[in-house]
Parts: sequence; C-alpha cells; structure tokens
Amino acid sequence: MKSITINGSLRESVGKKSTKALRNAGKVPCVLYGGDAPVHFEAEEKAFKNLVYTADAHTVVIDLGEKGQFAAIAQDMQWHPVKEQLLHADFYQIFDDKMVTMEVPVITVGTSKGVLNGGVLRRNNRKLRVKALPANLPDFIEVDITPLKIGNKKYVRDLRVPEYEIMHPDSVVVVMVKTSRTAIVDDEDEDEEGDVPATETDDVAAVKED
Repeated sequence: MKSITINGSLRESVGKKSTKALRNAGKVPCVLYGGDAPVHFEAEEKAFKNLVYTADAHTVVIDLGEKGQFAAIAQDMQWHPVKEQLLHADFYQIFDDKMVTMEVPVITVGTSKGVLNGGVLRRNNRKLRVKALPANLPDFIEVDITPLKIGNKKYVRDLRVPEYEIMHPDSVVVVMVKTSRTAIVDDEDEDEEGDVPATETDDVAAVKED
C-alpha cells in the first residue's frame, strides 16, 4: 500500500487554549495511539491534503524529527460543522508483525455485458474492510465486471485472496447489474463448434441457480 508522510512536532501543551491557538495558526492537533502511550503532536493542515482529498487508501509515516518516525493509519478525523476545517486527527500506530484492519476502495475494471445491453451497474460497496499485515494491505480491491449480465452479482466470496482477509460475510453483494426500462435480454453465448446445445432442462436449472 502507498504511504504518505506527515511532518509534525510534539505538542508542549494539550489544553484548550493551546489547541485553539494551533487551529488559528493553521495547524491540526493530533494523537497517535497504539504504542506504549498516546503521542500528542501537531501538524500543518495542508499536510493532510493528500490523505483526505483522495479516494485512495494510504498508510502514513508520521515524522516527528528527532523524536522519531512512526508508521500509522488514520483512525478518526473531526471537521468543523460549517467551515471546511480539519479540527483534530487520530492515528493508530502499526507494526510490521501485527495485523491491522482498515477500509480500502473497490474499483471496477472491464465493461459489463449487461451494461452494454442497457442494464445499470450498481456499486453496493465502494469500500471494503480488510485485515492483513501492513506489507499485505492492498491499495484497492479490483472487480472484473466484464462477464456480468443483467441480474448478475459479484459477492465478497468471489473476491477473497490469501494475502488479506475481507471482514464481511461471503453473501455481501459488492457490485451488480440491474435491469432498466431500456434494457434488452442478454444474448446467450454462442455455442462453440461441436458443443451440444443446452436442453430446456438445463435452461431451467440455470435460472434456478441465478
């Protein structure tokens, strides 16, 4: 997984007055959890641009200068209810030998047969929660929608791989192709030369499976 660096410095005071002064100066009060004790630090608000304004998932390197560098993931961010201002950020420290859980985006590739015939692609889950060692965290989960006809679905069970665990039940629908007013019936795949045409019984069984 890609990583971005946020440069910061330890906070000398964590009171309300100092917090307000930080925000007025364009800085964000932050806390890093997961280590021996919480680490309170501050960082420029603009340092969060590549972390916040993107659909991509990232790990974070928190660089506190002489105090060291810490690998982490963003855990929680608080925003001003009116202004587009980041008020506070919480991070969770990660370690190479410890599993970590985070959300990663789902991207689709290919062109669905059902969509070409007028169906509508519905993305039920744009992000999925996964658990893995930091080195195995994926940048995204890729779903090939090319074979999907109208009424077909891709489930979590179709996306499982050994490198990471998807923290959702197998039956969760990730993407599907729904019918629409302009949709037409998908043509059956052409029989390959020498194949025996499907019987009516086979067709009924296929419908039941769908």
